[in-house]
Amino acid sequence: MSSPKPQEGICGLAEVVGPESWSKVSCPCCISAQVEPLVLIQLADNVQPNTKQWIMAMISAPQKSGGAVLLAHPGEDASWGRIVVAAPRCTLLKATEDLGLCKADKNGNMITFSFNDRDNFSNVDDMQKFLTLAQRQYIVKYQLESMRAVRDQRIPGIVGDKGILKSRQNIFQKLQKARVILDVFPLRDEKKLKTLGREWYSQKSLWGQPLDSIHAYFGGSIAFYFSFLDFYTWALVPPAVLGIIITFFLPKWGSTDGNKADPFVPEAMPESPEADSDQLPVSGLMVQAVFSMIWSTVFMELWKRRSAALSYRWGSITLTERFQEPRPGFQGDLGINPVTGRLEPLFPDWKRQVRVGLVSMPVVLLFLGLVVLGMLGFYYCEAVMSSFHKASGSIITAILSYLPSIIHIIYTNVLGNIYRNVAQRLTDWENHREESSYQNHHTLKVLVFTFFNNFAVLFHIAFFKQDLNLLRKRLSSLLILSQAVNQFTEVFVPYIVDRFYSSAEKELKEDDPEADHLQAEGSLPAFPGLFAEYIELLVQFGYLSLFSCVYPLTAVLLLLNNITEIRGDAYKICCLFRKPFSPPESGMGVWQAAFEVLGFVSVVSNCWLLLLAPRVQALTDDAGLSPAIVVICAVMVEHVLILVKLILAFMIPDEPDWVRIKREQIEYRSMKAVSQQKVENTRASELPPVKS
Repeated sequence: MSSPKPQEGICGLAEVVGPESWSKVSCPCCISAQVEPLVLIQLADNVQPNTKQWIMAMISAPQKSGGAVLLAHPGEDASWGRIVVAAPRCTLLKATEDLGLCKADKNGNMITFSFNDRDNFSNVDDMQKFLTLAQRQYIVKYQLESMRAVRDQRIPGIVGDKGILKSRQNIFQKLQKARVILDVFPLRDEKKLKTLGREWYSQKSLWGQPLDSIHAYFGGSIAFYFSFLDFYTWALVPPAVLGIIITFFLPKWGSTDGNKADPFVPEAMPESPEADSDQLPVSGLMVQAVFSMIWSTVFMELWKRRSAALSYRWGSITLTERFQEPRPGFQGDLGINPVTGRLEPLFPDWKRQVRVGLVSMPVVLLFLGLVVLGMLGFYYCEAVMSSFHKASGSIITAILSYLPSIIHIIYTNVLGNIYRNVAQRLTDWENHREESSYQNHHTLKVLVFTFFNNFAVLFHIAFFKQDLNLLRKRLSSLLILSQAVNQFTEVFVPYIVDRFYSSAEKELKEDDPEADHLQAEGSLPAFPGLFAEYIELLVQFGYLSLFSCVYPLTAVLLLLNNITEIRGDAYKICCLFRKPFSPPESGMGVWQAAFEVLGFVSVVSNCWLLLLAPRVQALTDDAGLSPAIVVICAVMVEHVLILVKLILAFMIPDEPDWVRIKREQIEYRSMKAVSQQKVENTRASELPPVKS
């Protein structure tokens, strides 16, 4: 066997080694003169050669033997601590059907792919055109995680309980828990990555992103994130323009009533050092509040239409998951799945619901209570330190007055870190069968906590202290500070890494032409995922939709931040991290629901903020309305606005008409294909047996 030259990377591995050095395929149509390395498996240093050979044999074994039906390559030699994995044509095609992906037929129509009907699809003989690189690499991961032992056995070279495999146990998960497999990641294609970088983060134009190229290289979940970030960024333009108009022009319009005691009118403020000279008129607050409620609805409805169009274009509009193999972490008693007829671990739904209802929910509520307790403790300590400082007036007490804020920040950060670990463990313990269900439950837990952690203080200032001036100052300080920190992490840190770290790497490769590209790629940190990015956008959206009526320049600051955020995120994922696996996605999943919930909460928030406006309070006092009547009127207005929001959402369809028609055509063709298959099976069963 000829060893690949390290400097030739993954492309060199395929070209130099050739197909004869890979594990063999039994299907004649899968034999190819060129094998494309897709995924690298990193083994522990102490793994024995016979263990590596067994792993490679299982990777190449047929599905009936518990294998992944993939191609494995040992690398430089049998003792090399890595396994390079590729996928034959039939495995890719069958997995495409299992995932429910849509592909173009020979007439150009997108229909759900069927392996038995594969000859009617375009580019079915060229996997690099038929499937994107991200899809091919995810299918390899999907196949690896589907390996299950067909009988009780021992893994060669592993002693003790760590080497015992039970029947139907997930082989890949067992090897990871035993620390035999340390890591697995998709291999980068440097040529495609450089091309993508030139048309993405290196371009000078601010408008548009190469979404199709992002989807082809990085996959559905990452493509949908950047599509949403792009759509959300430019959707900030209307509220930003309105905010500038309200801040710099509308105060003059609102000051014509000559109300000298209204603190929302800067020109009408009494000449006092305590006066805040840039507060808003009520008219500006009302315009911003109503606009925020309408904007949040229209924005989400238009995004759903764009998401539907993208999911059709990327072939993920009919994804299936419920009847696939269980996710690797799923545990249960072996049994026959009543739907699929497969032998697999089974876990009753009622047990999972009991765990969620009687354990997970109380634990989440406990942590939410700790957030509220920390907030109340912060206000109490702040009041104590403030009174102590007023009594003494020394420099020491002035410095100590910052102590409650410092303690509260430390408290919330520590509590947040503890909660994230607890949320992960709770979701593991709930034992969800599908990966999407697992991710949705985990995301929901973190979202609830994040909402309380970020907005509890603002709601307390607005609705308990009822101090709009303090709310405005707090919101502006949060935005300015968070944007400053974000610009540092999104722009300055990547520049430093590129300027010094990357330059050192380039010099190393130039000085050492035998540099191992695979090892260098494995040394990159793993991509941390999109969770923190979505959380950041959700908090932004909350600031804008819930409280921007008291600080109209919110959208301006967010727009300026997100313009650089797009480039910063693009650069980081291309250059600073290993390429991640990205499953096919039909949208944002639970994140879309989270944004919609915030949109409904914004109606309540903005209605009650209007009640706190001095002019509104003056009008109610002049009319002689009691507080109870005022509250009833506010609730009625709130319900009317919610009704308007629902009507707007109903009037804007979730998907364009052409997407709806295409989706119904796909469903019709799929139903017709199933009916045709049943007819053919019936005819075959009615044929007389062939006499020998």
